[in-house]
Amino acid sequence: MSIDVWFVMLPGVLSLDMTGPAETFALAGDAFRLHYIGPQPDVATSIGLTMSGIARLPERLPEGSLLVLPGVADSSLHFSTPAALAVQHWLMRQQPDIQRQAITVMCVCSGAILAAKSGLLHGKHCTTHHDVIARLRTAAPGAVIKENRIFVQDDNLWTSAGITSGIDLALHLINRLCGPEKALAVAREMVVWFRRSGDDPQLSPWLRYRNHLHPAIHRAQDALTAEPQRGWHLADIAAMAHVSPRHLTRLFQEHLGISVRDYLEQLRLAIAQQWLRQGRGVEHAAIAAGFSSPRQFHRAKQRLVN
Repeated sequence: MSIDVWFVMLPGVLSLDMTGPAETFALAGDAFRLHYIGPQPDVATSIGLTMSGIARLPERLPEGSLLVLPGVADSSLHFSTPAALAVQHWLMRQQPDIQRQAITVMCVCSGAILAAKSGLLHGKHCTTHHDVIARLRTAAPGAVIKENRIFVQDDNLWTSAGITSGIDLALHLINRLCGPEKALAVAREMVVWFRRSGDDPQLSPWLRYRNHLHPAIHRAQDALTAEPQRGWHLADIAAMAHVSPRHLTRLFQEHLGISVRDYLEQLRLAIAQQWLRQGRGVEHAAIAAGFSSPRQFHRAKQRLVN
């Protein structure tokens, strides 16, 4: 069953605040249905392009919907227009459904200010772009504002920092709603780092060792990242890279400073950690990631720490 995602479009909308999460959800396939709504049929974006075909604000959203509030180029200006006021009143009418968690709200960048002006952030933990933290404090004096965070969750209300953090949050929601394999597949397709939570460091084994130009290594990495849980043998990986096993081993050490086995192990650790965060048991997480047993998983985890 698809999840309906509703993007609220206002004049001055930051294009990447909207298109970043929209492309992320779209790459998840039929798991999401995207809708664009607002008080006007077309709006000028932050980069001068006009978005058209925007549907009217529905009286009520279907249960289980995800409502996205993107930021705008100048929140002091664009959140004070008649169009923004109409959205604020509409959001106030959605409050009963939001409060009973029938709707999930996702704020990107200064979109948190629009939520605050609509009364959605009172008593909530939240964040926004560092340039508008002070403005958010004014709009939501009763909120608990977290600085220097990628994104923050408080029940069914999510807020994120500036611009590209909307992609991080969209990936995180795909992970929660569709599972880690889907989220990792989308992250690989987008060639972005997959952060597992708002506090996670900005590193990922999916891209950490990609800053090289060697085609044979890229071929090997493409094969491993596509199926990290597969029972790989060095000869099979070398065949995918069109080099000998010995030469592939030498290439990995020379260009990446890591062995083929250790690279694959880090990919599997990332998947196992995702399953654990989903509440799966250690045995299920280990086997699903490609480890032969929980014991092998723990050994690999210990090696990474050391």
